Amino acid sequence: MGNKKKKKKTQLPFRINILFFVVFLMFTVLILQLGVVQILNGEAFQEEIDRTVKDTTKIPVPRGKIYDSNHNVIVDNKPLYSITYTPAKGTQAEDRLEVAEKLSKYISMDDEKKYLDKLTERNKKEYWYLKNKEEADNRLSEKEVADLDNAEQYNTILDRITKDEISGFSKQELEVIAIKKELDKAYSLTPQIVKNDDVTAEEYAKVSEHLDVLPGVNATTDWNRDYPFGETINSLLGTITTQEQGILAEKEQYYLTRGYSRNDRVGKSGLEEYYEDVLRGTKEQIQYTTTKSGEVVGTETVVEGSRGKDLVLSIDMEFQEEVDKIVREELKAAVQSHPYDNKYLKDALAVVMNPQTGELLAVSGQTRDGNEYSNAAYKTLYDAHRPGSIVKGATVLAGLESGVISPGQRFNDSPIKISGTPKKGSHSNYIGVVDDQDALKRSSNVYMFYIALKMGGENRYPFPNGSKASFNTEAWQKMRNYFQQFGLGVKTGIDFPYESVGFEGDSMNRAGLLMDFAIGQYDTYTTMQLAQYVSTIANDGYRVRPHFLKEIREPSKSGKDLGSIYRSENTDILNRVQMDQSYIDRVQEGFRRVFQEPGGTGYGYYHKDYNAVGKTGTAQNEVYKDGKKLAETENLSLVGYAPYDEPEIAFAIIAPDTGKGNSYKINHMIGTRILDAYFDLKEERDKEKNEEKE
Repeated sequence: MGNKKKKKKTQLPFRINILFFVVFLMFTVLILQLGVVQILNGEAFQEEIDRTVKDTTKIPVPRGKIYDSNHNVIVDNKPLYSITYTPAKGTQAEDRLEVAEKLSKYISMDDEKKYLDKLTERNKKEYWYLKNKEEADNRLSEKEVADLDNAEQYNTILDRITKDEISGFSKQELEVIAIKKELDKAYSLTPQIVKNDDVTAEEYAKVSEHLDVLPGVNATTDWNRDYPFGETINSLLGTITTQEQGILAEKEQYYLTRGYSRNDRVGKSGLEEYYEDVLRGTKEQIQYTTTKSGEVVGTETVVEGSRGKDLVLSIDMEFQEEVDKIVREELKAAVQSHPYDNKYLKDALAVVMNPQTGELLAVSGQTRDGNEYSNAAYKTLYDAHRPGSIVKGATVLAGLESGVISPGQRFNDSPIKISGTPKKGSHSNYIGVVDDQDALKRSSNVYMFYIALKMGGENRYPFPNGSKASFNTEAWQKMRNYFQQFGLGVKTGIDFPYESVGFEGDSMNRAGLLMDFAIGQYDTYTTMQLAQYVSTIANDGYRVRPHFLKEIREPSKSGKDLGSIYRSENTDILNRVQMDQSYIDRVQEGFRRVFQEPGGTGYGYYHKDYNAVGKTGTAQNEVYKDGKKLAETENLSLVGYAPYDEPEIAFAIIAPDTGKGNSYKINHMIGTRILDAYFDLKEERDKEKNEEKE
């Protein structure tokens, strides 16, 4: 009995020792683990605690300027006071409302058309929700809270806000809503313009003084496009989007993959769109360092921004303004001289270019709505018309090169009557026997008819009136192929986002229609195509691409003078007409006779010492409305170049829908005055240069 008690006493300390040993092992493991955490991984864990995020924001810069060929600014950047907002990461709607309420004390958004009238019902409901959040949230049942996700809950709450609850806002509250609407558009760490229209100096100063209580807000400068020459060629210069519009929706991925932000202003038409990559500039890149909670703890400029490169155009604005004046005055004069006959005359279009380089010197489109006149230069590229006899140069060359006529071949200009079709003849009852050059001089339709008939396989001469004509429909494509070598019926290649190629009529098995085509009474062409066509003849068969751009310049540091040349636009020869040079010489001589010899259809207008040559045209046209023909009209046209030996200016003019038989020849009036303006201006400038040298 005594031994048993003694044995129990000796076993108790042993168990306690085992327990102490286990506890000791546990503490040892814990100490080792703490050592691993603090010594081996301590730095990594501390870095995780102190971890920050670096985000790079790209700040837009002003666009490049646009100059004319004499370095006059056509498109500038007008500086503006601007209030912007750059939200931190994680900024909530409540935060933006607080900023909006504070900012409303310093800026006014009371312009109803710009701001207040554009507030939507949702804008007002979102404001009411933030001001009455607890009451609004209680409008959801427990079941709805359980069944709906956050977005569905929010939209349901907004739906249950009544019109009465959002109808009594004061003007001050509406201004807060308008400011918040602008703040809501901002992307994290990306500046958003809150107001840059009519920001007063007082508003700018007040915001600047209170930036410490306006998180994310900044008072800075912005810019808008400015046009020193008013609306002159504005339709060609194009426009840019507002920040509210941002990048073009149909090209969203294109812009986003090239570093644009969604609210960046971009060119949306004209040269602003075509040269967007040049004009946009290099954005300033600022790197923000933020904590995990979104607090900005540092900023650094990693890329210095620079405004876009400048464009120097080939357009001479002094000459351009004179051409606009001439075209508009002559359009007015034509309407005033024959108000009834010319009631459908709405437009007058003119293109002037250097035929050897393709540089566009002036592009004018004048249009009228009643007695209101405006610039519409884009119509020289967008609108196509039947050109009339001015295309006869291409018809003669097609005949010569295809071999259906030979140089100097003569035809008797007597009307042709194909069975089942009206009689076809020239503008005069009888011109006489003419060769290819006099056919151009006298504008013989019949000569062109024989070329068309022969192209189609009908070789009888004289054609037996009343007979059916043989015709191979392949003649259509053959004839059009020749015309296309001059730029008729194809794109000119101009540096512009859009140009029409005109309308191509049906290639039917009817010889009479190809005869119409041969005298410019079937397919339609733009004024720009016609300018390229006559330039190709002037340039010995070399078709050059017309272009607005002359140079691209680096932005200057001073902001006043032009920067260094980044790129010069060289002459771009699209093709050499596949024809014998002697054939082109014959057409050039025919064009000379039109203007310079008695009997020429342009004689009496152009026999001045600058030795101009060209071709006149009249095309039958019709005016339709709602499918009903209102009237038969005429398109008056003209192409030419000067001087004859060394062409430096080529032009194309068209005035569609003049009254039939109109005595006021608007095409000639515009043509003579454009030539006078060009050579008078050249003489004046040469005189000034000589005086400077002396």
